Amino acid sequence: MNLVNEEITHKVFGEGNIVEHKETIITVDFNKDIKKFVYPDAFDEFLTLNNPETAQTFKAIFLKRQQEKEALEKKREDELQIQLLEQQRKDLLKNHRIHESSQIAFWLDEDKQEDIFTDWKISTGTVQSGKNKGQPNSVARLRPNSAGLLTARAADQEETERLILGLFMVDEMFSGNLGEDGIVPTHAEYKIELTEDEAKQMLFWNYYSNKTYPDRTTWNSGKFRYYDNVWTAQILQDIIALKTDEEEINHAKKFLDYFCKMNAIDPTNIPEANGSLRLS
Repeated sequence: MNLVNEEITHKVFGEGNIVEHKETIITVDFNKDIKKFVYPDAFDEFLTLNNPETAQTFKAIFLKRQQEKEALEKKREDELQIQLLEQQRKDLLKNHRIHESSQIAFWLDEDKQEDIFTDWKISTGTVQSGKNKGQPNSVARLRPNSAGLLTARAADQEETERLILGLFMVDEMFSGNLGEDGIVPTHAEYKIELTEDEAKQMLFWNYYSNKTYPDRTTWNSGKFRYYDNVWTAQILQDIIALKTDEEEINHAKKFLDYFCKMNAIDPTNIPEANGSLRLS
């Protein structure tokens, strides 16, 4: 929008006339006193167009420019965040700080299963014996690449009936060897709660197996156990397949892409799940 010959009012210099308008600079004549201003920023603070119709048109153009500017800034921030995460992932791989089994499965108590999906505060439990008895359990393997499985079975159910109720990525700034409060912080975006019907189709032992005794399905005690990184990719892939809501499918796909990126896994080449139940 070219504003040459438009009359304006400046908060300090008073009435003036725009005598030149370049892409980012306008020149105003205040009765032979020539001033230059940054366009369009000056109209946000100092200048006002005197013609109401021109002012209204300019307002719409200015608003659009502001929205485009904000969108561009948001895009740049998002790209910077992606770059930071990518560098973080590369640093983790470079320094060999990603353990091949840096995922964690939690056994949820029946009385806490509802609350866990409300506040998403995951406790590691406490040490049951020895000199550290009563202290929070350490989860030293966990890093920003780690996911957590939330599993449960009823007291009268066989261990083979253990269900996956949900999963989450840990917070991108979390390091398990630095955690002292026994709480695993969850990622702001990447977490999934399964419905009751969905959970019934996601048996934990379809994915998990003990490498020494692959045919055994035992979890006698302990709040959590670690498992192989690729198993989370298999679980997410199956969740995507069983979901029917388009928005939930897209969210699970984003989750899988993020997880694979953080663990240097090719999302197009995820092996078939081979847990203990599939071996029997």
